[in-house]
Amino acid sequence: MTEAERYDTNRPNLCAALRWKGMFIWAEHDPTVQSSNTGIFWCLHTQTCLGPDGKLAEPEQCASSGRGCHCQAFTVA
Repeated sequence: MTEAERYDTNRPNLCAALRWKGMFIWAEHDPTVQSSNTGIFWCLHTQTCLGPDGKLAEPEQCASSGRGCHCQAFTVA
């Protein structure tokens, strides 16, 4: 799996508690600009890079409803 795939925030079933810098940039999508996913993610509940279950807070792992801390999913526009 590539880094781009691992950090892809456009996943189905992504936990609603996952946060990343790009969520707070209010700009129209420009397909000519490279994605700014930096790999810096945090959990809304713990305010750290780890979820309440002690596992990494990142899109690859936070898209699994099998995690006990997983919140209802949302879609990113």
